Amino acid sequence: MSSNLTIDNQEVVIAGKLLRRGRLRAEYYDTIQDPPAFFQKLREAGGRADLFTFLQSVADRTPRFQYHVEPDRIAVMPITTYEAWWKSLKDKTRNMVRKAAKTGVEIRTVEFNDELVAGIKVLYDESPLRQGKPFKHYGKTLEVLKRDHASYLERSEFIGAFFEGKLIGFIKLVHGNQVANLMQILSLMAHRDKAPTNALIAKAVEICAQKQVPNLHYGMWSRRGIGEFKINHKFECVEVPRYFVPLSWKGELLLKGKLHHQLTDYLPEKMLDTMTAWRAKWYGIRYKQQTAAGR
Repeated sequence: MSSNLTIDNQEVVIAGKLLRRGRLRAEYYDTIQDPPAFFQKLREAGGRADLFTFLQSVADRTPRFQYHVEPDRIAVMPITTYEAWWKSLKDKTRNMVRKAAKTGVEIRTVEFNDELVAGIKVLYDESPLRQGKPFKHYGKTLEVLKRDHASYLERSEFIGAFFEGKLIGFIKLVHGNQVANLMQILSLMAHRDKAPTNALIAKAVEICAQKQVPNLHYGMWSRRGIGEFKINHKFECVEVPRYFVPLSWKGELLLKGKLHHQLTDYLPEKMLDTMTAWRAKWYGIRYKQQTAAGR
């Protein structure tokens, strides 16, 4: 069970039964500047969270607030110039970026309009599964997708990868204070051989360098396939302060008992890898007919 509220133009999500956890929906793109005032407004708006968690900005990694704080590991690429980034890549990654151009893939910024949304829908509907689990955007209507991607438009850029005039990959780049965030990045699996995702990353780096943005953020620090992709493109593991603020006696009790994380956070990596592999097999069987139809 979850509920959504808007505080200071920021969407708040509160979810859970026994323990109701609150956070900003776009916590990697928004920050809370004045936590006491924010929590006061949350209470006045009827937000009944036992525990609230939020992150500090990527550009400011020294803890600033007197709450319980722990490091949150995210993937960030430090950027000076495009040339410096290019020289830092291994030959294999450079060749993948070149491959996109050699195979006829065009990379360019695009406007957010109905044509782009229709192209994004084709990407999202290629398969009901992504990374071994159900893809949350699969099967959404054009109206829903347009609304979903209209967030932060005033500080967003869309980069498209095109092959023979059709969209085969895209990035939504959201600019913040001293950081640009890869909010969305996806390419058609059917065109993976043309390496459009590598070329999209290169274009994002070029834009950041031109705008003198020193950090490119790409989600949480990862392991397995996506983790290797980030390392190959020179993303680094960066720790930013994550705060945990109890807003009720239950939140206070769990924080003191160090039980404030999700259950999966307490499991060893080897067990998580095994569970992830079994989950992928299970969904592969369950969605076999749909994935076969999309090929």
